[in-house]
Amino acid sequence: MAQGLPVKNAEQQWAVWDSTRLNNFPFRDDDIIIGTWSKSGTTWTQQLVAQLVFRGDPESYGQMLSPWPEFRIAPLEAAYEQAEAQTHRRFIKTHSPFNCVPYHESIKYLFIGRDARDVVWSMFNHHEIMNPEAFHLFNDAPGRVGPPWTHEIRDVHQFYLKFLEQGYMPGHTPDTNFWNCIYQWWQVRDLPNVKLVHYNNLKQDFVGEAKKIADFLDIEIEESLWPQIEKHCSIDYMRDLSAKFEDLHIIFNGGGQNFINKGTNGRWKDVLSQEEVDRCDAIAIQEIGAQCAHWLKTGEMPPG
Repeated sequence: MAQGLPVKNAEQQWAVWDSTRLNNFPFRDDDIIIGTWSKSGTTWTQQLVAQLVFRGDPESYGQMLSPWPEFRIAPLEAAYEQAEAQTHRRFIKTHSPFNCVPYHESIKYLFIGRDARDVVWSMFNHHEIMNPEAFHLFNDAPGRVGPPWTHEIRDVHQFYLKFLEQGYMPGHTPDTNFWNCIYQWWQVRDLPNVKLVHYNNLKQDFVGEAKKIADFLDIEIEESLWPQIEKHCSIDYMRDLSAKFEDLHIIFNGGGQNFINKGTNGRWKDVLSQEEVDRCDAIAIQEIGAQCAHWLKTGEMPPG
């Protein structure tokens, strides 16, 4: 590796994922890494990249095509074999901070950000629809580091207040600190093979943002394909695709129909006081700096 380039120097391990499982992963030069903190638009971005790679194919469902080597309930050897068997350009999911992910100059890294309040609301729903057996599945998988994963707070308001207090989601571990993950990716935003994408911008101008992502990934898409790509990345279309995969029923009540939730922002506005809203903004500035906090809240990059 050339002098001065990033080097993986940390690990993130808890009940659900383990970044050490990336250390010997057989990366390819044209791999695409899709990074997020959970519930920030991961599945949506996987679907978009799948549609770019497979050129608007109506049956391509990104979540099921995207390897996630960190996911602990899949045996490591099986996870590697799944990824090795793929002959198309691969798009690999991670929920880890950038410094927990191996860096290669030839790989493209996409990171998706979303306002912390919207992430909390989406994560609460994610917890609520999980089968009780799913928590046992994660917690009993061999090699767990840290305490078991739980969902003890059943009120979204209290869930949010606890997040403000500790910086990670109730039931998670300090290892999954939200602010650290965001800041680690923010620090490398100027690398030529790293692109930061924001959920707000995808919502406001999906095709425009998708074209920028295609350019970044060096994927040429004919203009005539964009309407079907946009259709195949809609919430309703993805929900219908997701329902076809029985694996999601193992973890979520209602399976894929519930896993693909509303995809909307601002559901917290009628719940939080202005003081509680402002407290999140203040913590963000304290933890990740004013520029990064502004981008995370709005999707607006600083000038220059």
